[in-house]
Amino acid sequence: MTNPFSNAKGWSRYTGLLLLVAILVAIPLLLSNKFYFDVVIRIAINAIIVIGLNLLLGYAGQLSLGHAAFFGIGAYASAVLSGPFGWPPLLALVTGAAAVGLLAFIVARPILKLKGYMLAMATLGLGIIISIAINNETQWTGGPDGVSVPSLEIFGWTVSGDLNWYILISSLLVLVVWGALNLIDSPGGRALQALHGSEVAARVVGVQTSRFKSRIFVLSAVIASVAGSLTAHYVGFITPGIAGFFHSIELVTMVVVGGMASVFGSVVGAALLTLLPQLLVSFDGWETVVYGVILMSTMLFMPKGLVPTLAKRFGQRG
Repeated sequence: MTNPFSNAKGWSRYTGLLLLVAILVAIPLLLSNKFYFDVVIRIAINAIIVIGLNLLLGYAGQLSLGHAAFFGIGAYASAVLSGPFGWPPLLALVTGAAAVGLLAFIVARPILKLKGYMLAMATLGLGIIISIAINNETQWTGGPDGVSVPSLEIFGWTVSGDLNWYILISSLLVLVVWGALNLIDSPGGRALQALHGSEVAARVVGVQTSRFKSRIFVLSAVIASVAGSLTAHYVGFITPGIAGFFHSIELVTMVVVGGMASVFGSVVGAALLTLLPQLLVSFDGWETVVYGVILMSTMLFMPKGLVPTLAKRFGQRG
């Protein structure tokens, strides 16, 4: 593998990773209560999912409007397997991720042959099917009423308390960012970007487009599943809404606002759209309108997303 620090772009990306680590280390020193910890943990969870989705959408150019379904499967796999079935939570998490990976692998080839709005409709349909299944299987999922989830145990250690959860989720976020940066700098990452630029041209130069699209679809789905399992254990109670269409749209919006084909844009987009509802509570009855205006303004004046636009303005790539 080439040295990521051997060029300016690699140096910029990994400097960003070090900056992210520094910020994550400093954040607990600034948080004064449980509410702030909860918001930051949710930002980190969303950032993990959005990074995986950005690899699929921003780098490979494959739109998914049903990504929350994979998140929901992971969450309910952990809830059901570690609850009624009594499995160790870590085993339930891994099993859920494996099941999601297998499902994504099975549907990837036929779905990813589609393009444009047809691809969007196919992924939307998949998400709706999974959401309906979660709602209807009341015996296991609790249906619309939801289901309780046991505490997370990792090799005998029960994860509890705001700081422990923050350390676990933020560590996973750093790992996912590091992995995404390495993937992008690898030959496979360059193949994905070539595929996004022109699938025909990518095939001409020898890129096996179907294989690369399937692999990144599976990887993105598995990341969402793991995040779903951790969310279920963290919150302790889940409902079918986590696998719904509006959650999928929210995740796509985070990618677009932060910046497509930008790992750090994923983090910024997740932070912004997770924080905005909390910051707009003072606009009593108008928070949705203000939220929409902010998003519209971002798309009008920064169509490539926040991080790529600002990075270009300051002479660096996002």
